[in-house]
Amino acid sequence: MSMDKDAFIALLEKIAPPDLAEDFDEGRIGLLVEGTDRIEKIGCALDATPYVCRRAAEERFDALIVHHPAFWHPMHGVTGRNAEILRPLLENNINLYAMHSNFDHAKGGINDVLAKEIGLTDCVRMEKTPNSIGVVGTMTKSFIEISQILGCALRVWGDVSGVTRLAVAGGSAFDLELIEEAVSLGAEAYMAAELKYNIALESPIPCIEATHYALEAPGMRALAESRGWEYIAAPPLTSIIQ
Repeated sequence: MSMDKDAFIALLEKIAPPDLAEDFDEGRIGLLVEGTDRIEKIGCALDATPYVCRRAAEERFDALIVHHPAFWHPMHGVTGRNAEILRPLLENNINLYAMHSNFDHAKGGINDVLAKEIGLTDCVRMEKTPNSIGVVGTMTKSFIEISQILGCALRVWGDVSGVTRLAVAGGSAFDLELIEEAVSLGAEAYMAAELKYNIALESPIPCIEATHYALEAPGMRALAESRGWEYIAAPPLTSIIQ
């Protein structure tokens, strides 16, 4: 389906309303690179890496939608990695749009898809504060099965042998206030990415650490599939040495 740029932006703002975004995303989401006015072929990815942007050019996308902001710091020159990101987009008139914390909070967004992906049922969204993210649900899969579904190893702090109610939050969401909220909703363990040592020590329930990509990529893939767009998979190369 072909649409103009304004209709494209309006559609994405309906999917992930910008007013759901947290303060740190100010100026980092929405239309980041302006391209063609007519949009027909659309791609989705978790990150606007140089590889993903080259793929977008090779596939002749009119627009690329990503979860993470492509640029976190103000630029006074376009060099290095930033140039590698921008060059294929600008040379091929490709729009770049980011939906970050607003898609984390949106219904049907990153966290709702994650919960469904790993088989959680009887789900309750974490919504105590405007910054609350995550879902608490009943497990129908073992942690081994969840690891296989996500395609990454799980690092576990604590005993999860009897856990049936699990809290999940995409991305770097190990926060004691979020964990306490999850506990208030019946969570017996908490899964997110990038666990810090002090959080693991202070958490009242076991912490399960997955990779950032594994937790958030399902949301962008599901968005692409639901709209008939194309998803560019670009998982980071990781390994465990024991």
